[in-house]
Amino acid sequence: MTALLELNGITKTLKGQQAPRTILAGADLTVDRGESVAILGRSGSGKSTLLSLIGLFDRPDGGQYLLGGRDITKLSERKAAALRSAEFGFVFQRFFLLKHLTAAQNVAMALVNGQGWMSRRKRKARTMAALDQVGIAHLAKHKPARLSGGEQQRVAVARALVREPRLLLADEPTGALDTETGNLVIEVMRAATDRGCGLILVTHDWDHANKMQRVLRLSDGLLEPATDTRPVAETVATAQPVPVADATAVYR
Repeated sequence: MTALLELNGITKTLKGQQAPRTILAGADLTVDRGESVAILGRSGSGKSTLLSLIGLFDRPDGGQYLLGGRDITKLSERKAAALRSAEFGFVFQRFFLLKHLTAAQNVAMALVNGQGWMSRRKRKARTMAALDQVGIAHLAKHKPARLSGGEQQRVAVARALVREPRLLLADEPTGALDTETGNLVIEVMRAATDRGCGLILVTHDWDHANKMQRVLRLSDGLLEPATDTRPVAETVATAQPVPVADATAVYR
């Protein structure tokens, strides 16, 4: 069976004012439909860069990227944006909610872009079902300023899931949450794999990582199986978000 996602020999070098720095040095990754994968690594190891490449916000310097068996390594920006909108769901540590919209409107926004025509009734039903799934349907009319950090993150998860994506990408989604809310967010995302969605979770938390089917570590630019020895200096720094110009770019 064709894998949902396959990365072969992906390389990426960051070129700045200082000397170029190799972030990915031939990384390989395969994710099947309905599979959940956690990626661990020290801060600055390139986890967010890898997720940015997978989410088509950035391009690798070398290697091959297959999605559903289709080579998408060199898609045009227009086609990459269309594919990102149709196939991916994104959850970040920073919630990227639009402050002037209610929780329901923030979630429904994901159905406006790249999802084709949908009646208002169906869009509302999908939106409320997604909010109910994360336990905050009763807060649908609240704007972000009236929501706690955990509630805002649950809105962000609902926004990602309402599109019924083939692949869900989560970058440190629990870093700013209390333990109970963090566990809920992980379980909701993990449940999406029961419907065939692939899940890639970037995290520093071994407990959350171990709820995934596979745990990998990104080290020296390569992905390898990780073992739970918890040696770590896996310090939770503020996660670097996927580089988007504004919040709505995620849904284009």
